[in-house]
Amino acid sequence: MKASFLQNRIAACALAVLCTLLWGTAFPFIKLGYEEFSVADGDTGTMLLFAGLRFTLAGLMTLGVLCALQKRFEAPRKNELKYIFALGSVQTFGQYLFTYIGIGFTTGANTSIITACASFFTVLAAPIFFKSDRLTIIKILGCAVGFGGILAMNGGFGFDLDTLFGDVMILFSTVFAAGGNLIAKHSSKSVDPVKLTAYQLLFGGLALTVIGLILGGRLNLLNIKGLLILLWLAIVSAAAFSIWTALLKHHPAGNISVFNLLVPVFGTALSGLLLGESVLNLQTLLALALISAGIVLVNVRWRAKYD
Repeated sequence: MKASFLQNRIAACALAVLCTLLWGTAFPFIKLGYEEFSVADGDTGTMLLFAGLRFTLAGLMTLGVLCALQKRFEAPRKNELKYIFALGSVQTFGQYLFTYIGIGFTTGANTSIITACASFFTVLAAPIFFKSDRLTIIKILGCAVGFGGILAMNGGFGFDLDTLFGDVMILFSTVFAAGGNLIAKHSSKSVDPVKLTAYQLLFGGLALTVIGLILGGRLNLLNIKGLLILLWLAIVSAAAFSIWTALLKHHPAGNISVFNLLVPVFGTALSGLLLGESVLNLQTLLALALISAGIVLVNVRWRAKYD
């Protein structure tokens, strides 16, 4: 995509929504994948192996597209390796390692709520590292309104000592997700976003695959339907992470990361369509309204008196 297109605010918002829609499809497709591969609850090794293969395949896809566009093999340069390893370690390996450990010990509602904190963390931390990311009262208000939508959708946060370990793991994954946004913005200044995405997914995916195998993970890769689900999840990661990294290069990290609040909404809605779950209710509509309002508050240019 041309830089001028990515820099357009309306186009950027549309692409950010597209990314969250793609990531939203991951919720039901991961469930379908677990069913197809007969992944038992609490089988963290197989879950990590599933994630590792997904991201490794996504990295190979992205690298293939990059090489086709450049009409040559694009190996990482020595000075690019530190950016690739840093982003792969944080955004792919660290984030999803803690996510897949955590989801076995907490509820889906708590996972959605804690994960939504990534937008808060990014908005609050970005001004420390980037002059273009200004922290304003309106941005904080926007995040608060959007977070209220996540609470509304899930009926509030259910604190329970039984889920404390899982909640802490998901919180760690959220911190890694926010850190990944900041690293991606910084790294994309020195490495082409598509190239950065390809190699960081490969690195993070291979690391997750190794950990999954060490923990005893096993998958029947002769299952055609399961492989098709895995293929779709890989396409989602390849496309969404490439676009997302490119957007972070051209826009304040806080303005882009707030769109992450839409992921659980899309995930819930698509789960209803694909899995037959009942999701069309007042809670979901209220959540969408609040999250949309929060995104508008963060992204609209307000007059200086509101800063």
